[in-house]
Amino acid sequence: MIGIVNYGAGNIFSLTAALDRQNIAYEMINSVDEFDKYERYIIPGVGHAGAAMKKLEESGMVEKIKATSKPVLGICVGMQLLTDFSEEGNAHLLGIAPLKTCHFSENIKLKIPHMGWNRVSSGFNDKLDNELFKDINEGSYFYFVHSYFIEFNPTFTIAFAEHGIKFSAALQKDNYYGVQFHPEKSGEAGEQLLKNFASLKLEGSL
Repeated sequence: MIGIVNYGAGNIFSLTAALDRQNIAYEMINSVDEFDKYERYIIPGVGHAGAAMKKLEESGMVEKIKATSKPVLGICVGMQLLTDFSEEGNAHLLGIAPLKTCHFSENIKLKIPHMGWNRVSSGFNDKLDNELFKDINEGSYFYFVHSYFIEFNPTFTIAFAEHGIKFSAALQKDNYYGVQFHPEKSGEAGEQLLKNFASLKLEGSL
């Protein structure tokens, strides 16, 4: 079962509605004492990365998240929390992936925030080559709403998008995954991604 880290910085309703549509079992994690009973975790997040990190610290779940070997999925600001640092509030974050979250420069001459549907690619010819994107076509469109982005890095970026600059649309570091887009608002492709996360193999499983 998925545990949704409920730390007061996520749009829980749209996420749970998408999970309900796919009959994916989940519960809310409202305190650190509840953390260990779940087999995988989602960290949602909207708004300000620095403020979200403060709320996550106040929840007492930071060390649990950093120590787990179970699959973790960060969504939007939840993905940004997996990085070292955000220019939004000059905030130090979880430091799971050695990456920086940056602001879209006005020099890109495109609208900020980056909002709406955008094409997500892996650089492969015909498929997004990661288990999180199983059965999702290369070049599928996902829904984004963000003013800050995670820098592209070929070691950790598993899918990218472009908005004046190439950025990480999805990343992976060991058992930690992140998506900058909102899968719960991304139609069939987004719901497939949530199904894929719910079926990722656990450590030690065959």
